[in-house]
Amino acid sequence: MSAKGLGRLQGKVAVVTGAGSGIGEGIATVFAREGAKVVVVDVDPVGGERCTAAIKAAGGEAEFVKTDVRVESEVQALLERAVARFGGLDVLVNNAGVGIGKTAEQTSEDEWDRIININAKGTFLATKHSIGHLRKRGGGSIINIGSLFGLRGGPSFAAYHASKGAIRQFTKSTALAHAGEGIRVNAVHPGIIRTPASMQNAEAQKFAAASLGPIGRWGEPEEIAYGCVYLASDESKFVTGIDLAIDGGLSA
Repeated sequence: MSAKGLGRLQGKVAVVTGAGSGIGEGIATVFAREGAKVVVVDVDPVGGERCTAAIKAAGGEAEFVKTDVRVESEVQALLERAVARFGGLDVLVNNAGVGIGKTAEQTSEDEWDRIININAKGTFLATKHSIGHLRKRGGGSIINIGSLFGLRGGPSFAAYHASKGAIRQFTKSTALAHAGEGIRVNAVHPGIIRTPASMQNAEAQKFAAASLGPIGRWGEPEEIAYGCVYLASDESKFVTGIDLAIDGGLSA
């Protein structure tokens, strides 16, 4: 991967949730490399500060804001701070998410609520409170990180499947609602991606062992990030409501 970007997001302000590690960290890092001013969002201050420091050390602009995306007041404050710090909002990436490798029968009510609230409710809240800020800029891009499991089924991860399916349909509804305002809303669906969480998840390892797909390897966070760069940039100004699968061919 090039250590220097092409300026594809120059002048844009982007908020990336769940950016303290994994896919979110990859997106925040590549966005900054492409010229965006990035607000790094995570509930984990250690990961969030590490990502922010790395971006700054590489010459990028970033600020960390600790936020629980399940809490509406925190999400509102996050977006207001982003606008106050960088002068506006152009891109929102709803990446914050969790999962657990259990069937519906095995999943507790608390586990279900936590996954749905972080993944689906968090996406809803950040989207809801970003619309007004994007409208003031004359439009912008919302990118919702779904999953291969939002496109196809699997024998476990029941609550995760439900949350990502919800995100997929929420994306389409929101895209139709705001297309006339220049606010584009798209979903990116990663496949089996090498992240700290997936490397520690026995069910993810089991799924990968059974099928890595036609390309035959794990994907990397940066490979998701470059798909997001396209959707965040003016290159995709005629694109809204789509499902972009970056999954090594697993959904083919």
